Amino acid sequence: MQRPDDSSVATTFPVLDSLRALAAIAVLATHAAFWAGDYSEPVWGWALARLDVGVAVFFVLSGFLLSLPWFERHRTGRPAPSTGRYLWKRALRLAPVYVITAVAALSLLPGNDDAGPGQWASTLLLADIYVDDQLPDGLTQMWSLATEVAFYVVLPALMWLALPRRDGRPGRARLAPVVLAMVATTVVWLLDLSVRLDTGDTMMRLWLPSYLTWFAVGLVLARTVTRARHRDRGARDRLTVLVLELGRSPGLCWLSAAALFAVAATPVAGPADLTPPTLGAALTKNLLYAAVAGLIVLPGVFAPADGRFARVLSRPVLRHLGHLSYGIFCVHLLLLELITEWRDMPLFEGRGLELFSLTLLASVAVSEVLHRVVERPSQRLRDIRPPWAATAASQAPSDRATSSWGASSAPAQPSSEPSGRNQ
Repeated sequence: MQRPDDSSVATTFPVLDSLRALAAIAVLATHAAFWAGDYSEPVWGWALARLDVGVAVFFVLSGFLLSLPWFERHRTGRPAPSTGRYLWKRALRLAPVYVITAVAALSLLPGNDDAGPGQWASTLLLADIYVDDQLPDGLTQMWSLATEVAFYVVLPALMWLALPRRDGRPGRARLAPVVLAMVATTVVWLLDLSVRLDTGDTMMRLWLPSYLTWFAVGLVLARTVTRARHRDRGARDRLTVLVLELGRSPGLCWLSAAALFAVAATPVAGPADLTPPTLGAALTKNLLYAAVAGLIVLPGVFAPADGRFARVLSRPVLRHLGHLSYGIFCVHLLLLELITEWRDMPLFEGRGLELFSLTLLASVAVSEVLHRVVERPSQRLRDIRPPWAATAASQAPSDRATSSWGASSAPAQPSSEPSGRNQ
């Protein structure tokens, strides 16, 4: 197999902004479809239910963008990113908008009127999935943000295991055992541990071990980029060349993703409604989503910049929607509930297109305000060194490497309701 021209490997990834926008819209669509009762529709109902694959896309993006600085710095012999500054930037990126959304949902939605101080504290701390078996109204998607934050915390340890150093110098990377361990952890967790250890008082099936496979796909992509970009000897191996060639064929990637998505939109991946899936179906869905998300993201990393795919998905309007995607993720369920009350839309009684359109327009408008008034000002604090951060010799990941807001926003295993409680 001929080796691709590695000089064409990008250093920035504008298409990924647009993919975040598309994933956020898919997530919003699956929640609107659930409320309208569209999951019961033949064929399309299953497809709408499986738009929760957006969560896998976000997790793959986070695994890729957040691990890439570790791989780059290891390859060039520089110190690993400062864990303190890395976590500081992540907190600044997520906390302000999340806290505003949580306070609004707990204050405005009647279903949260009975929330006491303990509920407020656990919600504001993103701890609900660890201490309760349900989430507040308008915030049922936040399980995934809690899982995302757990990944942020363990990522430095994963990188320490995957990228060892000897006497201050880079050692031989050992990503493969780490990735295999991540996948094995998900398999064992879904098929055994989450069942045996679950007491019914928490949401163990939504914890990080259930989704390490999706983050692992992102780590593999980051390692491939680093190998190809720096012309490592490893870039000549068949697997890396295959990934590069596949990524430079967007049509093939997305056609393959569509085929796997179609398989996932069948009973093999569990029921379309909130009925708990069998253990085998839960694992099947998890692995199918990992493959679908990886194939969706792959051309966003490797597709030629002058090709039609990259040109279309690099358009400013799509990229700007990507910049708003975190706000859309946070506020869309709160707005969905407010809109259903305003428009008198009972649960499961249709009008899905109307609900989707109104919720999308409202979410984009509110997210634009949050982006300008909250997110941009908070980012001005990112270069302030927190007390726990390391010295300047060990810098945090660059802004380009952390362009994914890192949160995800769709129901996975088990699915979460767009209103009310997790089942």
